[in-house]
Amino acid sequence: MAYSSARQAEIVKEVVKRLQEMEAVPYVPIGISNRHVHLSQKDLEALFGPGYQLTKMKDLKQPGQFAAKETVVLTGPKGEIQNVRILGPVRGKTQVEISFTDSFKLGVPAPVRESGKIAGTPGLVLTGPAGKLELQEGVIAALRHIHVPPEFAEKFDLHDKEMVEVEVGSVRKTIFQHVLIRVSDKYVLEMHLDTDEANAAGVKNGEFGKIRKG
Repeated sequence: MAYSSARQAEIVKEVVKRLQEMEAVPYVPIGISNRHVHLSQKDLEALFGPGYQLTKMKDLKQPGQFAAKETVVLTGPKGEIQNVRILGPVRGKTQVEISFTDSFKLGVPAPVRESGKIAGTPGLVLTGPAGKLELQEGVIAALRHIHVPPEFAEKFDLHDKEMVEVEVGSVRKTIFQHVLIRVSDKYVLEMHLDTDEANAAGVKNGEFGKIRKG
């Protein structure tokens, strides 16, 4: 049976609640983030044409965020990756999030950074149906992090910008260190890993990790 994204969020919330009741430790659902692009309106128009607006394909778990139907091509010194999804809504600055595997394929040395911290990062070429854009900076491998609503943070003594550990997996049990806590009343509880991190630990979308104080 297929559930809507809203219903899936309700189910995950109920599972987390029951886990917290069973043990006095914070569990967090895991979302695996594939390569994607956030565009500024200016850069969106450079790639898709004047006045262009993103077309929503599906909502993401974080409120107001969505996967768009539009994709672009990423081109670096060593290669290219096609059909890279754009996530909306538009942002103030363009940012490209890739894994280390993608970094090797493109020939772009993406540093591990918190989202939005793009000063001094490398660029690449973006290609859309209306043109190309030579991005001067903005390519990162996203620092693993957890979106935390305030009530959850208060219950488990978690603080914005704090670093924690998260235990995940079973057969390939892994403890991820240096996981950034991000607290906001705009967030739904979720840990984000990229595809390399998830594959290494044998973790799938919707599984749970256990937050530990390092």
